[in-house]
Amino acid sequence: MAAALVPIGAKQPHRRPRKDADLAKAPRSKKTVPTDAGDFVLHSLQEAHEQQRRFEATTDQMLHFYEQMLLIRRFEERAGQLYGLGLIGGFCHLYIGQEAVAVGLQSALKEGLDSVITGYRDHGHMLAYGIDPKVIMAELTGRQAGISKGKGGSMHMFSTEHKFYGGHGIVGAQVALGGGLALAHQYKGDGGLCLAYFGDGAANQGQVYETFNMASLWKLPIVFVIENNQYAMGTAVSRSSAETEFYRRGTAFRIPGMDVNGMDVLEVRQAAEIAFKHVREGNGPVLMELNTYRYRGHSMSDPAKYRTREEVQDVREHKDPIEGLKKTLLDAGKTEDELKDIDRRIRAAVSEAADFAENSPEPELSELYTDVLVESY
Repeated sequence: MAAALVPIGAKQPHRRPRKDADLAKAPRSKKTVPTDAGDFVLHSLQEAHEQQRRFEATTDQMLHFYEQMLLIRRFEERAGQLYGLGLIGGFCHLYIGQEAVAVGLQSALKEGLDSVITGYRDHGHMLAYGIDPKVIMAELTGRQAGISKGKGGSMHMFSTEHKFYGGHGIVGAQVALGGGLALAHQYKGDGGLCLAYFGDGAANQGQVYETFNMASLWKLPIVFVIENNQYAMGTAVSRSSAETEFYRRGTAFRIPGMDVNGMDVLEVRQAAEIAFKHVREGNGPVLMELNTYRYRGHSMSDPAKYRTREEVQDVREHKDPIEGLKKTLLDAGKTEDELKDIDRRIRAAVSEAADFAENSPEPELSELYTDVLVESY
């Protein structure tokens, strides 16, 4: 039966005030408290990282890191030249200055098992993964021999063979996809993890935090890596982010954070050892902030007028990842001539890759119709 209406202005019917006894009888929602609620510490992996900052690499390992970083540097310099000549079209985001991040992290992955996903600044990650520079340069120049058959270009590198899943042009979109890759590892029980890179600009995207929540809730095997190169597309982090200590961003989701010097490849590798072990042991995700710096603009079309030349030069002179490792190698007994020989060999390999790309044919028109839909499931 419907309740009687009370005319406006009429005296309201008396209602008995609720007593404490009534409140006690009311149903209460039950809050599930995590069993480790008292044990979670904001930076639970940071302490371990600070106990040993740098990886104890052998001379051979350091030489390998040096060669990989130098390959990325020389490759990206040549890509910049080809872009200026009009041989690379569209967008082109160079990785110069950030080499230690990709090399340090990906050298700790299990090849053929772990998966990697990143944004559109992706050439360096593929080179650090050991993928042939010829097919990467061919992709940049839009050739059939490219790793995505010349149809992806700079921003959309892809290789399922190497478990490298892009190369994504939508800011932050790769993070949610990385959560899916991690779920696949968990579902298969293969022991692998996903390494999901994104930048300080993407760190403010909502889908990033949705993925944080799901990954933590399901204890997905994923390492979130924020490559903080300080300027996103062209705005300093202090002007765009309320919380500029990005390794704290996972706190609300009970994800431990790590603050890492991304200009030191040995520190990056040591941090990777700690983070990957934590994830592989079934403890859920880790958030790593890699503080790094890009020497060029956001893309080749960016004049980077939002920072001074003196600032860039200061980083080049005092924090350059390649020069830093070079000094360590010289202290370990390597000579200038030995390191110059490596540089000459790298330059020759990059020139060979550029020649290969320039002399490779463009895709046939029929390629416009391939790889549009998945043909089998």
